[in-house]
Amino acid sequence: MAFSLQQLQDRADIEMVLIQYCRFIDRVDLDALAALFTTDCFVEYGPDANFSSQGRAKLRRDLERMWRYRRTAHQMSNIEVSFKGADEAHVLSSVIAWHERPEDQNREVVVLYGRYDDTLVRTPQGWNIRRRKLMNAGGDRVFESTIFPCERMPAPAGWAWPPQTA
Repeated sequence: MAFSLQQLQDRADIEMVLIQYCRFIDRVDLDALAALFTTDCFVEYGPDANFSSQGRAKLRRDLERMWRYRRTAHQMSNIEVSFKGADEAHVLSSVIAWHERPEDQNREVVVLYGRYDDTLVRTPQGWNIRRRKLMNAGGDRVFESTIFPCERMPAPAGWAWPPQTA
């Protein structure tokens, strides 16, 4: 697939938004984090209404829950960008999100391996996230019931492991 020079620049700018998201959520810099989203954004961190946010202001308030962790480390990879015109992009990316609970909870560590399904749009301020959905690819049990499962192809009919020998 060939990209134009503008698309290469846009891709770099979009990747920077995702990198900044990780940095800002780990610092719990909620104002900077919220500024990465459009004012009318819709974000789903899980199917429960408590994990969905409509609008930048509500997202900022909802992400105050990140203060419950002593520290976090979010790592983004496998970024796929598909342009839907000059000012919109569909972006899939993988995330490893490490969370350390506070000392009164024995500093328990919980980890999520997930995937973000995003729509970003070009705004006067640059690229912003309009829609985000987090999907769970694995991790600790605490996240199993609170996050959408990643989509996965079913095994073909008759497939078994270990393979059956004749």
